[in-house]
Amino acid sequence: MTKVSEFRDLGTDELRQRVREMDDQLFRLRIQKSMGQTEAGYKAKAIRKDLARLKTVLREKAQAQ
Repeated sequence: MTKVSEFRDLGTDELRQRVREMDDQLFRLRIQKSMGQTEAGYKAKAIRKDLARLKTVLREKAQAQ
């Protein structure tokens, strides 16, 4: 998991790119989980948390402008 302070140092374009990447990773993990790969479950939880942190920082930056 990544700390929020690391996300706050990034620009909005980089944050949006990371959101797209994490959405893609989460989609792939969901497919792996449906195919029975058990390790995908705990990885998905960490990605969901990081994704929420990213979206929170993006929202904070949007409100600050």
